Amino acid sequence: MTEYPISFERPGADPADPRGAVLHTPTQVPDAPAAALPAQARAGETPSTPSTATPCGKGKEPASSADTTGPGPEHSQPSAAEPDTHRPRPVPESVPESRQDRPQSGGPERRKGQAPAPGQPTPMRRDGDRLRFVGAATRRIARGIDLDEIVMGLCRATVPTFSDAILVYLRDPLPVGDERPTGPLVLRLRRTDRIPAERDTEGAGFSPALQPEPAELTELDSLGAELCEVRPGSALAEVLRGVRPVFTDAPAAHAALPELLGEGGETLVPGGQRAILAPLRGRRRVIGAALFLRRPERLAFEADDLLVAAQLATHSALGIDKAVLYGREAYIADELQRTMLPEHLPRPTGVRLASRYLPAAETARVGGDWYDAIPLPGSRVALVVGDVMGHSMTSAAIMGQLRTTAQTLAGLDLPPQEVLHHLDEQAQRLGTDRMATCLYAVYDPVSHRITIANAGHPPPVLLHLGGRAEVLRVPPGAPIGVGGVDFEAVELDAPAGATLLLYTDGLVESRLRDVWTGIEQLREKLAATAQLTGPDHPPPLEALCDEVLDMLGPGDRDDDIALLAARFDGIAPSDVAYWFLEPEDAAPGRARRLARRALSRWGLEELSDSVELLVSEVVTNAVRYASRPVTLRLLRTDVLRCEVGDDVPQLPRLRQARATDEGGRGLYLVNRLARRWGATRLSTGKVVWFELSKTAQQ
Repeated sequence: MTEYPISFERPGADPADPRGAVLHTPTQVPDAPAAALPAQARAGETPSTPSTATPCGKGKEPASSADTTGPGPEHSQPSAAEPDTHRPRPVPESVPESRQDRPQSGGPERRKGQAPAPGQPTPMRRDGDRLRFVGAATRRIARGIDLDEIVMGLCRATVPTFSDAILVYLRDPLPVGDERPTGPLVLRLRRTDRIPAERDTEGAGFSPALQPEPAELTELDSLGAELCEVRPGSALAEVLRGVRPVFTDAPAAHAALPELLGEGGETLVPGGQRAILAPLRGRRRVIGAALFLRRPERLAFEADDLLVAAQLATHSALGIDKAVLYGREAYIADELQRTMLPEHLPRPTGVRLASRYLPAAETARVGGDWYDAIPLPGSRVALVVGDVMGHSMTSAAIMGQLRTTAQTLAGLDLPPQEVLHHLDEQAQRLGTDRMATCLYAVYDPVSHRITIANAGHPPPVLLHLGGRAEVLRVPPGAPIGVGGVDFEAVELDAPAGATLLLYTDGLVESRLRDVWTGIEQLREKLAATAQLTGPDHPPPLEALCDEVLDMLGPGDRDDDIALLAARFDGIAPSDVAYWFLEPEDAAPGRARRLARRALSRWGLEELSDSVELLVSEVVTNAVRYASRPVTLRLLRTDVLRCEVGDDVPQLPRLRQARATDEGGRGLYLVNRLARRWGATRLSTGKVVWFELSKTAQQ
């Protein structure tokens, strides 16, 4: 059901009247002249004749029968010849109303909001009628935030109070701010609204049984997907350039209707002054048009209704301009936050990851919280969670710089405490008030150990396989940006099947609870969730994250929340083969033999030829420049991974060897045969690695 608001309140009007503030004179004779309605005397003026106004008179008789037979305009003022109809102009609230100025009749009906009895005129000034309608309509339009709400507010404020139908056209696409639109001006029909056929069944002039809906209005629905290209110099372009609303019976507007509505569209518009075409002009340009229509049996628009249409068009166009700007700002904020956070989490060996991010509010969708998971050499992974003060565009920008710095430092394979130290220096370079908290952890799936350093961040929680939740004792440290402080790292066990939960303070701290109370509630929530799956099966990561967020009550979200959960699967010692090779000419042959034995032990003999060839090429390149023993490690997980480390920091580069070159083809073979490969610089040298599928087909 479509809601039609009452656009303004008037004394003597029934709030349940479905026509809102549409006023009708008691009797209407279509052929009566418009001059039959005398003018209402303004406040402070004396009526020119006794027949023009009857101030608070009692028992007055009409001056002539012609005074009550004319069809008054829409929002008409009652004839002075009718008894007990005059109401003085409302006085300001600061001036008390005198007793002699109060109306002596119609008071109870006015207080109760009941409509006057049939035959009595409505006690309403025509100009005040329009003013109150424009005020109520613009307030309704201004309540909208996005584009659809504003257009809907315009339609529902005007139908059926001001018009029986409305068509709203908007530019496609809508320009944003000072953007100069490119291409031709194209209008798209954004929305239509009209009085439905079942509307007004109370017998007050719009009953379907007595007055069937004209075909002109029922055919409006067929225009829902129409596009209109405004050609330069056309009649429609001239009307839009004029900016002011016009009646469609004017020659220029009538010539513009076929261009706006399509071929034959002018036949949908009732004749006479029953249609108004109003351009919608924003802050810098015309962004659309609105067409107001009235039924043929309804009173035509008046000249003053052009002012009403101009006010509606102006407020709607400015609101649409602001809505488009707001939508662009929200889009930029969303894109900024999305690009600052990882689009997809990596899938490192021996650990499974899940994450969540919640903004502080729908109106502030950016913030300084971030999380990250960075693969490191040796199948390790760095887990990072940080929180920059505030939740604004500035906080998000600083967060992006710190996250980029952390990724760069992680690529250098620095210890966690060194990473935080360099982040602290970077925050001081960004500004004196750039404060943030951060927790940086490195998990090694081979040794089943985790190294954690903290910079003023809430401690992580470790959920063991049996269901016990433990708050890890990590030195708190000082926030990033303080400067002149030292950070300390601790190394802890990370047993297989355990889950590490990293989070920001928005999850555990609010106005209703302190941070340590929230951490205890989080620990209890994790333990209770683990009990549901039993002691031998850890809860699924995605479901665990949802359960953690469910602990937040309606008033518990004061800050944005970043959450990172890591399930430690580890790599079993039986799936790891590790050797040291002296940097000598016999090292490549020894590496081939060791790799063949490991593959035979794992039942992967079909990979022997490819692995021996690639291992030989990578080890040959390493021993050529290394001065210390070269490391060779094979890892069997869902893929077969080979890692060769040396003490030379220069990274190898893939290049096309010339026909006369004796070398330079090793990495070319690795690139062609391996599933993936790469090289990572370490603090003590570098690691070159490649991966192969555990089947012979590559």
